[in-house]
Amino acid sequence: MTKDLLGRHHAVLPDWLALYYEEPLEITHGEGRHVWDADGNRYLDFFGGILTTMTAHALPEVTKAISEQAGRILHSSTLYLNRPMVELAERIAELSGIPDARVFFTTSGTEANDTALLLATTYRRSNTVLAMRNSYHGRSFSAVGITGNRGWSPTSLSPLQTLYVHGGVRTRGPFAHLDDEAFIAACVADLKDVLGHTRPPAALIAEPVQGVGGFTSGPDGLYAAFREVLAERGVLWIADEVQTGWGRTGDHFWGWQAHARSGPPDILTFAKGIGNGMSIGGVVARAEVMNCLDANSISTFGGTQITMAAGLANLAYLLEHDLQGNARRVGGLLRERLRGVAAQVPHVREVRGRGLMLGIELTRPGTDEADPAAASAVLEAARAGGLLIGKGGGHDTSALRIAPPLTLTVAEAEEGAAILESALRSL
Repeated sequence: MTKDLLGRHHAVLPDWLALYYEEPLEITHGEGRHVWDADGNRYLDFFGGILTTMTAHALPEVTKAISEQAGRILHSSTLYLNRPMVELAERIAELSGIPDARVFFTTSGTEANDTALLLATTYRRSNTVLAMRNSYHGRSFSAVGITGNRGWSPTSLSPLQTLYVHGGVRTRGPFAHLDDEAFIAACVADLKDVLGHTRPPAALIAEPVQGVGGFTSGPDGLYAAFREVLAERGVLWIADEVQTGWGRTGDHFWGWQAHARSGPPDILTFAKGIGNGMSIGGVVARAEVMNCLDANSISTFGGTQITMAAGLANLAYLLEHDLQGNARRVGGLLRERLRGVAAQVPHVREVRGRGLMLGIELTRPGTDEADPAAASAVLEAARAGGLLIGKGGGHDTSALRIAPPLTLTVAEAEEGAAILESALRSL
């Protein structure tokens, strides 16, 4: 059945639509932190549909909210008042940390980043954007244009002029040998140099932890230091929280809070986990930025009632059960367990990340040379052992991405770590 479906997939869908595994997997249902495939195999899910199943598969509180809303009305568009949309916007505005915040809902992180770029370039009357090397911001034409990761950038054409700055990867690049303070100083000097060679940019867009790039990040405080330079020139800061938001990093509710010295970002984008599988994205910005557009707009599917009902239930569950705290506690245990394993596996260059957003970078033993084949081999071995994980990376896809639902238990973390240990030792 799976081979038949794979053949049909290839017959009607694009060649560039990526699939994991030599023998791709059809997931048919899930519960908690586990999923099952079409052949009845059970897996511990450490990737959550690319960090999207944030709380748990088939979480009763969310499925109940969706079912009840479906029995009333699914959709009416933003041309009509929408109580669930207003209620979720109120909660997100308060949580965002942005003063006088306004919220606009979209259907994805790509669309959220698109909207943020529209706002920033309109507000600043500039089509120049600063972005980070090794970054990823989505699949649309404008989002691809600011993506600093060759593996996910199919064209160099763009409506924007994009300039890339250093800092998104702490342990690679020309400043990797410096301590954190000197690293930040060097990145700030690089930013100032770039600003001296271009027309005034609209914004810097940055993921506090780079997702597709392999869960890399700069030192805490890097973007606070950038913000001081940017604010002097009126340049906006867009924090792409599509993967880092909602407490996943454990230490903070938003990734930007690791860089909070200079205050919150001007614009924050979110998506993925808030819907727990339902299609929700959005933008938060202070009112003068959000309201800078001088033409009408709507969102046909952004903020639709059924997705807002899911988001409200999911957010309530996350806050009431302190899943940020769970990510910090269980993620910390998992990270240390994996670091203990990594010390005995020559292919592992680094175990990094925070909370339940962890990366394992693989290289050819004794070198800093990326090893995509090793990453693929571990992915396959982990699946064979009953564990689903992800991949990512910059110049080559050689980092394993680990991002389970935030309800992960200590026992499940230990189980997953044991499977990963076996997969890594098989290299």
